[in-house]
Amino acid sequence: MSEAITQPGFLMYVLGFLLLLGPLVTIHELGHYLVGRWFGVRANVFSIGFGKELAGWTDKRGTRWKLAALPLGGYVQFAGDMSPASQPDAEWLKLPPEERDCCFQAKPLWQRALIVLAGPLANFIAAIAILAAFLMAYGQIVASPTIGKVEAGSVAAAAGLREGDRIVSIGGSEVSEFSDISQLVAPHPRERMAVALVRDGEPRTISLVAAGKTERDEFGNEFVRGYLGIGPSEVEVQPVNPLQAVGLAIVQTRDMIGLMITGISQIVTGQRSVEELGGPLKIAKFSGEQLSLGWRSFVAFAAFISINLGFINLLPIPVLDGGHLAFYAAEAIRRKPASPRSQEWAFRTGVAFVVALMLFVTFNDLASLKVFGG
Repeated sequence: MSEAITQPGFLMYVLGFLLLLGPLVTIHELGHYLVGRWFGVRANVFSIGFGKELAGWTDKRGTRWKLAALPLGGYVQFAGDMSPASQPDAEWLKLPPEERDCCFQAKPLWQRALIVLAGPLANFIAAIAILAAFLMAYGQIVASPTIGKVEAGSVAAAAGLREGDRIVSIGGSEVSEFSDISQLVAPHPRERMAVALVRDGEPRTISLVAAGKTERDEFGNEFVRGYLGIGPSEVEVQPVNPLQAVGLAIVQTRDMIGLMITGISQIVTGQRSVEELGGPLKIAKFSGEQLSLGWRSFVAFAAFISINLGFINLLPIPVLDGGHLAFYAAEAIRRKPASPRSQEWAFRTGVAFVVALMLFVTFNDLASLKVFGG
């Protein structure tokens, strides 16, 4: 358990938040913009932030690049869009043919889908690049899934796990490295799981309930994770080449997405408290803390948030990228787009849901950060 250190000042939180979200939102929107431009779609506006424009310029293609007052996201408004959320504007049909061809809505379904998908993919690619760079710089930690030590009084000791046992799977998921054990156990505190192992050449299965271990970081933030109380027999750091680094980074990104899916499902089913949902204030808090620890901690945190940003935008909620992709999937099946009325209602519902969710997570942030003195 780490001893709490001095909290960063307010300016560090603001700086960390801006240095984190600014580049990540820019990367996301550049994904949309570049693929749209590749397919010949004209972009009217490229905005980092929402609301009133603080600064901007118009390039030779007629795109207005701007920085807006509310730094909680961004958007690319293509020709043919009614709003920053890419609501179709029926007026595009009245344009001359040469202008109509540059509209987002005029493009084939597969091109529109790729333009929308490019934003989340850009965030995943950015995260993979960061993780791969770390792997090339610092190597890969390798440890076999053979137990080297068992903590006295731990869940593992009570269940009968021993030194020399080789873990094969946990909860039906294969274990090939010791790090896989933590990945499979940490998201499931106080849950029963089946541990398949090999002891003296004989396969066995042991059922146990993972402990819920409360840990605190350097700033006093508390986290509860599943814990068995075992350690590896030996650990080594192996160098990796660029190709290996990219492959490992893709696997790490996949695993992080899996943890996010598990966390959301646990919140929906009541296994975890909704208080664990965080919003912009918590992001500002954590980004400021990581920035105060140095660039390495901050960049690693940026990779995690980039994956979060890509994943959240793929959720099938109207106004998010995933909502648009859901409409395109329905269009592909039905061989015609949804009616303007149904799209309008879906858009309104999506906006209402996103606003309600933002209010909820912001209240959660205020409560957990004890703004109200709780």
